[in-house]
Amino acid sequence: MIRQVGVLGAGQMGSGIAHVLAMQEYQVVLFDIAEEQLQKALTGIRKNLGRQADKGLVDSSAIDDIVGRIKVSQAMEDLADCDMAIEAVTEREELKLDIFRKLDEIVKKEAILASNTSSIPITRIAAVTSRPDRVIGMHFMNPVPVMKLVEVIRGLATSDETFAAITDLVEKLGKESSVSADYPGFIVNRILIPMINEAAFALYEGVASAEDIDKGMQLGTNQPMGPLTLADFIGLDTCLAIMNVLYEGFKDSKYRPCPLLVKMVEAGFLGRKTGRGFYTY
Repeated sequence: MIRQVGVLGAGQMGSGIAHVLAMQEYQVVLFDIAEEQLQKALTGIRKNLGRQADKGLVDSSAIDDIVGRIKVSQAMEDLADCDMAIEAVTEREELKLDIFRKLDEIVKKEAILASNTSSIPITRIAAVTSRPDRVIGMHFMNPVPVMKLVEVIRGLATSDETFAAITDLVEKLGKESSVSADYPGFIVNRILIPMINEAAFALYEGVASAEDIDKGMQLGTNQPMGPLTLADFIGLDTCLAIMNVLYEGFKDSKYRPCPLLVKMVEAGFLGRKTGRGFYTY
């Protein structure tokens, strides 16, 4: 029975995951190495709950109780009694592997360890633990409180019991699962990120302006935002990291990152979070 959940990483994804768990009355331990980020996450969660209350999606009188179910911590040891932990840190493989090694030592042996990774193989993550049968991918979409999908990724050793527990949790959070085999990029990013990369190539090669590329895809294919706008929202560093995982994982030139995307990341033009990407904010 999952009652208490640890969430590692208090950025946009981690805070969103903590938000939806607390709304469904799970006790949450939100871990981050930075106290400032933890306080920023709590402020953001409260603000987003206020927006939901304005839309009638949550009772405003319940906001204090929801936020009160989230305990923040800078000590990973505080996750020891959690029934499961969800890692939602930066999309860097070496960082994730290090976290799972530590989690495996800290969290009780029967607990499930999940990763919110959008591209890194779950089998590889599970292999650094002593419980590969209890490791699974749980890829939430951004923004977590709004988006209905959670990709569930089974590693080679993930047990049926672990899979059933996580699909049940997804349902209890009011979301839907799509189940993916453990191949680079899974479902969503294997399709989405190459589209963004191709849009970057279209800009790089002078096919059209960023505005016209986005207008073409938005109005021509009924997407809510164009691929370059979406890339800025996701973060160009994250897009590049996922393209590199696809390129290295499949060894196929069709996944070669666009040189313009590489240069922009090298320049620190990462999108909305830095104020400049394909557009200026």
